[in-house]
Amino acid sequence: MSASLQVTQKLQHQHQHQHEEKQQKHLYESSYYLSSKSSVSKQSFSTFKTTSHISVKTEKGQEVVKLSPLPKRAKRTYLAMDKDKEVIGYVIPVFRASHDVVRGLMEAQEEEVTEEGINYVAMRNLFVREAREAMEVKVEKKTRSKHVRESAERLEMSRTFRKKMNPDSLTHRPEFIVKPRGQTVWEGKDVKLHCTVAGWPKPRIAYKNNVLIDAKAHSEKYTAESNYNMHSLEIKCDFFDTAKYHASALNVKGEASAVASVVVKDGFSPEHGVTFETTIIDKFEVAFGSEGETLSLGCTVIIYPTVKKYQPEVVWYRNVPLKPSKWVHTHWSGERAVLTLAHLNKEDEGMYTLRVNTKSGYDTYAAYVFVKADVEVEGVPVAPLDVRCHDANKDYVVVTWKQPAVEGSSSILGYYIDCEVGTHHWARCNEVPVKYARFPVTGLVEGRSYVFRVRAVNKAGVSHPSRVSEAVVAMDPSDRARLRGPSAPWTGMIKFTEEDPTPGEPTDVVVTEATKSYVVLAWKPPAQRGHEGVMYYIEKQRISGTDTWQRVNTGMPVKSPRFALFDLAEGKSYSFRVRCCNSAGVGEASESTGEVIVGDKLLPSAPGNPVATRNTDTSVVVSWGASKDVQHLVGYYIECSVVGTDVWMPCNNKPVRQTFVCHGLITGTNYVFKVKAVNAAGYSQSSPNSDAVVVQAAIVPGKPTGVTLQEAFKDYMVLGWNAPANNGGADIRGYFVDYRTVKGGVAGKWHEMNHQALTTTSYKAENLKERLFYQFQVRAVNMAGVSKPSLPSAPLECKEWTITVPVPVGLHVLEVRDTSVVVLWEPPVFDGRSPVNGYYLDVKEASAGEECWKGVHEKVNKMKYMKVTGLKGGASYVFHVRAQNLAGVGKPSAVLGPILAQTRPTKEIYVDVDDDGVISMVFECSEMMAGSEFVWSKNYKEITDTSRLTIISERGSRAIFNSPSLEDLGTFSCVVTNTDGISSSYTLTEELKRLLDISHDHKFPIPFKNEMAMELLEKGRVRFWTQVEKCTSNCQVEYVFNDVIISQGKKYTMNFDKSSGIIEMFMDSLEVTDEGTFTFNLVDGKAKGTTSLVLIGDFRELQKKSEFARAEWVRKQPHFVEYLDFSVTPECDVLLKCKIGNVRPETEITWSKDCIEIAEDDEDAKKIERQDGELTFNIGKWVIKQEKQKEKKRKPPAEDVPPPPRPKISKHDAGVYEVFLRDERGKDKSTFSLTDAGYQAVMNELFRVINSSSEIKVLSTEHGIVLYSTVTYYHEDLRVGWLHDGKIAASERVKSGVTGDQLWLKINEPTEKDKGKYSMDIFDGKDGVKRAFDLTGQWEEAFEEFQRLAAAIAERRARVVGGLPDVVAIQEGKSLNLTGNVWGEPVPEVSWTKNEKELVSDDHFKLKFEHNKFASITIAAVSTADSGKYALVVKNKYGTEAGEFTVSVYNPEEEESKEEKKD
Repeated sequence: MSASLQVTQKLQHQHQHQHEEKQQKHLYESSYYLSSKSSVSKQSFSTFKTTSHISVKTEKGQEVVKLSPLPKRAKRTYLAMDKDKEVIGYVIPVFRASHDVVRGLMEAQEEEVTEEGINYVAMRNLFVREAREAMEVKVEKKTRSKHVRESAERLEMSRTFRKKMNPDSLTHRPEFIVKPRGQTVWEGKDVKLHCTVAGWPKPRIAYKNNVLIDAKAHSEKYTAESNYNMHSLEIKCDFFDTAKYHASALNVKGEASAVASVVVKDGFSPEHGVTFETTIIDKFEVAFGSEGETLSLGCTVIIYPTVKKYQPEVVWYRNVPLKPSKWVHTHWSGERAVLTLAHLNKEDEGMYTLRVNTKSGYDTYAAYVFVKADVEVEGVPVAPLDVRCHDANKDYVVVTWKQPAVEGSSSILGYYIDCEVGTHHWARCNEVPVKYARFPVTGLVEGRSYVFRVRAVNKAGVSHPSRVSEAVVAMDPSDRARLRGPSAPWTGMIKFTEEDPTPGEPTDVVVTEATKSYVVLAWKPPAQRGHEGVMYYIEKQRISGTDTWQRVNTGMPVKSPRFALFDLAEGKSYSFRVRCCNSAGVGEASESTGEVIVGDKLLPSAPGNPVATRNTDTSVVVSWGASKDVQHLVGYYIECSVVGTDVWMPCNNKPVRQTFVCHGLITGTNYVFKVKAVNAAGYSQSSPNSDAVVVQAAIVPGKPTGVTLQEAFKDYMVLGWNAPANNGGADIRGYFVDYRTVKGGVAGKWHEMNHQALTTTSYKAENLKERLFYQFQVRAVNMAGVSKPSLPSAPLECKEWTITVPVPVGLHVLEVRDTSVVVLWEPPVFDGRSPVNGYYLDVKEASAGEECWKGVHEKVNKMKYMKVTGLKGGASYVFHVRAQNLAGVGKPSAVLGPILAQTRPTKEIYVDVDDDGVISMVFECSEMMAGSEFVWSKNYKEITDTSRLTIISERGSRAIFNSPSLEDLGTFSCVVTNTDGISSSYTLTEELKRLLDISHDHKFPIPFKNEMAMELLEKGRVRFWTQVEKCTSNCQVEYVFNDVIISQGKKYTMNFDKSSGIIEMFMDSLEVTDEGTFTFNLVDGKAKGTTSLVLIGDFRELQKKSEFARAEWVRKQPHFVEYLDFSVTPECDVLLKCKIGNVRPETEITWSKDCIEIAEDDEDAKKIERQDGELTFNIGKWVIKQEKQKEKKRKPPAEDVPPPPRPKISKHDAGVYEVFLRDERGKDKSTFSLTDAGYQAVMNELFRVINSSSEIKVLSTEHGIVLYSTVTYYHEDLRVGWLHDGKIAASERVKSGVTGDQLWLKINEPTEKDKGKYSMDIFDGKDGVKRAFDLTGQWEEAFEEFQRLAAAIAERRARVVGGLPDVVAIQEGKSLNLTGNVWGEPVPEVSWTKNEKELVSDDHFKLKFEHNKFASITIAAVSTADSGKYALVVKNKYGTEAGEFTVSVYNPEEEESKEEKKD
């Protein structure tokens, strides 16, 4: 190669290298070059970078400059290799900008292309010119010096132009020329914020109100516009849009921001000024359920007064508000609140609270729900609970759970974790059970969703699986955050580089968890990652004096900055480090974690001794000392056992963290309790057993203590004492004081001082004798009874003290702050010479001398509290109080203090107005102890009257004003008991008026012009509609039928015209299933409204009209003018009738019963008639078969009562009757169901006609007097009752009955007692008829007629006139012949009986009846067997009579032997 060629090539190479360096230094490409418009420029630019000139000398000695061929670049590899060039993985190149960002960038750059000016035009022309020059292929002759000069000139010109076009000299940071202004608007209106911003490059504007506003994602709410540096944000306002809005302008040079406040006001509500009273009744009790069952809790809520359209807010809580899910269903009917827990699980156990919120306050009720664990195999553990997923990443997630309360017959060996792969297919994540209740699951597929469950295992087997966790997606947390929130505005440029460098070192490698089962590492990715992203290798080193590092994941690098290592040696020390890798190779190792010892987590220590206290007849309160040595405590499990047994039962199946009430115990049984703590590592040792406690109501309190004398006079003494330490499980209700005298050291008997319980711990014992010694004792009382007496006081002498002014007592402080404190005291227990009329409070620093006391105030303070201000933070102070009466100022009280003036981390009371306009004061405390309570006071007097305030305590305490007014002005304070004086106060002043205005604005219901109505349209369509007075464009309507939300479809068509406020819903027809309540629920921002229409009762009639109208429109064929129905005639005939129209002679008419056609030759066909377009089916016509069957079984009727008529209808006639019309034009059908409700309706109408009975009449017979009434028709379901003077008329003489259509009451052998008023009640099960008759007025006539008939009949009735003896004695072997005279007209029938059995004439008994007068009996050769009671029975239609006699047959020889034995 010649020297010229070598120099030329060297210069060209230098020029190319320098040009590429400058190109890399100044290269920045906007997304405009990514668009389709920049393809030529990009191609030209890339061609320019890869093209070089080669100068070649021709044969003639001329130099020819040619383009060198494009160099072939090596194909890019995406295999990750280490330093030894070994393939260690595959790296997927990552485009660092999302598609949304690139798309937004392209759109923005297209908008700005006309505004970028000379900079953009110059740079584009530069790139195009250079590209064109690079693309041109020129062949020219030039000398070496000329070629070098041209190259140098071109390079210098490029440097000069780029220096002039440096972007830093043209750009400047954003600046707000016009800032957005704050505005106040009404709810439902729109507001627009405007601003003007200068800056270059053109700034991008972002808006936020606590969170970034994405106008494109919420186009229904926000509208953002930007035109020529003028920007606006339009907001469709509701009440929640009240906020400060920040407008941020950002470009590459910096950022500027401006703030505007938007206030959204509410309107007026009809219930303003109404004070609602909430009452909860029908409360649910403590409930017990088993896993898998469905449990419902409910309460009835009464809101008074009732305001139309106003509904309270009903919220259910279990620690937090419950949201509807597949496990939890809530229902509010307007009167009853119901919570349904489907498929119970141990996680559902807890305290359930119903809270009813109204504008005037709220009311709550709570009860505990226990869930019994389900175990199919005896001895296996109960399923774990509360499975959750944490720290989810691309291929890694941590699963946690809580251990069950019952381990089974043996300790739990560990847990299996399952994940759902696919649909209903579970795969086990661990082969060996893990004991730690926290497990890292690795190897997940990025982007896939997983759910997990856990099973416990012991020696007896594996438990049921737990309830599944919530679904979790395996993805990078940054990607998850980006998906959840709006994308940030584009504020810079994207740089594209050709090669990825080797990644840097990971940082902050730490061990987040270390157990004997696994170790979890976490680290931060390196800052230098490249656009492909990085993956990681983990290395470990055994701490044993060697420097050897071993790679853990040799097969494939991991994607997540988390990794779990298993199979480490327990008790050994390890160190770990991480390397990054990508397609460029493996980076340097991170710093090591240092020494980590693999071992088990510490189990919690055993809880303190449990204390069991009586509560109710079935529950006990158990409290215990917390575990002292415990990390990450989950909670405690309580177990109970009946004394004398070794069977322990769980009291709770879900861990608890505080004092617990154990329910479901047996009254009167002796129990002991123990507690064990649980954390992720496992269970602690059980606590010692508690003292045995009998399950009964709360016990009596302990003894009061410290009975002392506080004041004495010549005839009274003032006593004081301390409350008992143990209140017996119930509040102390009062005290009783006893006294006795002491003379010469001898004590007398105890006597009661007070008969009503004292509410304070002091008492003035009066009517004592001067200079006499007394002893006193005190007893406390609670709901369970009176305690034992305290220890007697020392003998106290009753004599006058000489104190003129008394001393205040009970000094204490509240609300200790850096510069102030509130001092409170109790008045003296006695007044001294005159009543106390004020107090003086003095203060000094604790370290100062006695001469440093100074008064806090100059004028006398008549209150028993004082707020001291002006203190020095960190200094200690002491206080005392002096009382004043007419005698002057007394001695100071005992010194209080020292008190350190220091503000504790306590929140102050603040006033809140909630969404419903309820005004309340809120005090929150994070240092609550077991048994702590919030005590509210007004002007430092405890509030006991709840008429003005309602106080609730949930995650703090809230005092709700029931009816706020000027009466509520004052200082309100709240103290938390069982704490180190945590308290706060709030002085409510005239600002209450402002709060009332805010409360008024929060109450704004949606007003209706018309309530929901319904109308029938043509074609049988039904329209439900209503109209609201006003609404916004955001107003939404929820269509509900019988508490079920319905949506638009084939059956329903909805329409809401927001301009007119008309809401409509259409239905093509009404079906049987459409009977119920239709409701429109409206929500317009915070305003709500409800209107309903109940279609019950008249629904059937509406349905028929709708069906008829639709049928008339649809068909032009034979049809029913009136569909099949029934009627009952005055003769009690039941008819099925219908009217038909548009029929022809050839129209076929068919009847059927129970889908069986009635043929012409059937018996029922004779019941069908047709006349003038009316079809009739007489159900009770010609029921011959039934009559014949009943006549066989029916007893013959009485002679004086007519036979019964044929039945009109019976259950045999029940069924479904149908009529069909058919011809060539079409068909129609009508149906009537004579079953169940239809049959009952027919019977009711039949009974109504039957009940039109006649008045009661009287009839005399030879047997007595008959009262009767006639009905049109009698049915067996009718019930008839007779009363005589208000009493049931039924006895052996008086009997009632029915014969045919006649209802009668027969009085046989009437007497004077049978006079009076008689009434007859006819009842059909629904309606009734009553008839009354006074027999007294017709008694004589009826009785005389009875006697006449009886006498006449007595003359003609059959009788035995005579001839028969009473007793006949006859010797054995002889014959007996007896004849009786008989009379009767007509001639009676004659028969003989022996021992009430009829005799038949034969050789032994010969029976004769001669001349219709003489009846004889002959017994041949009598024997002892013929002895007995005989009777001659005569009978005709007027009566029956019997002549009785006794026959005795004897044997003479037997008689003689009997007499000899007697002798």
